Amino acid sequence: MTRWRAIGIAGTLLALSACATPATTPAATGAGAPTRGTLTVLAATSVRDSFARLGAHFERDHPGWSVTFSFGPSSGLVAQLVAGAPADILATASTTTMDTAVTASVVATPTVFARNAMTIVVPGDNPGRVDSLDDLADPQVSVAVCDPAVPCGLAARQVFARAGIAVTPITQERDVAAVLTKVSLGEVDAGIVYVTDARLAPGTVTDIPIPDADNATTDYAIAVARASENPHLADEFAQFIHSDAAQRVLRDAGFAPPG
Repeated sequence: MTRWRAIGIAGTLLALSACATPATTPAATGAGAPTRGTLTVLAATSVRDSFARLGAHFERDHPGWSVTFSFGPSSGLVAQLVAGAPADILATASTTTMDTAVTASVVATPTVFARNAMTIVVPGDNPGRVDSLDDLADPQVSVAVCDPAVPCGLAARQVFARAGIAVTPITQERDVAAVLTKVSLGEVDAGIVYVTDARLAPGTVTDIPIPDADNATTDYAIAVARASENPHLADEFAQFIHSDAAQRVLRDAGFAPPG
């Protein structure tokens, strides 16, 4: 366990214990802090739906403030932040990717807020007749995965390695949403996506669970950007993601709590 993850777990416990107090207080907001504005969040594509709901919840509790999101592959978001893109919060789909931002000194100490696992998805009519991981090794079955530079791509390759199968994808996409789209449109026979993403296309794709022994998980991390113009409110948002209310939203979407 890296040092910041150990600190992050402790921070999570503190945040959970603090959620019984009002979200907006002079101590939390900071003396002389602005009372309105925009909070910019860079977040992994796989939390798009959950964070959109949580952003609306946060706005209701903070009149005068709006939360805007830029979703994309975690590695790309880190690259944007390192290049100077304006942002208040970074949320990545892996701690390894977040470590890159920590090393570049563009974020404060991160915390782990959720965990995700992988699943197989196939078009509704399952044209490739895929029933298990082993079927993905069939050269007649077309498979889509994420690019190995992003967390969902790395996790897919971990699944193949643990299952002891050789899979040659016909396409490697920029993020998990692109893989899901390929499968939904029937452009491939199968794809590897997060469990949470499979839930976003009911009736369009069918998910085929991956055995726990072969599956891979990834931890999601959140941190305040060091260049944030609203660090006090950004810290409130990061703590809010650990609150019971936010964790319920994430759990309903299929995320597991931090390990």
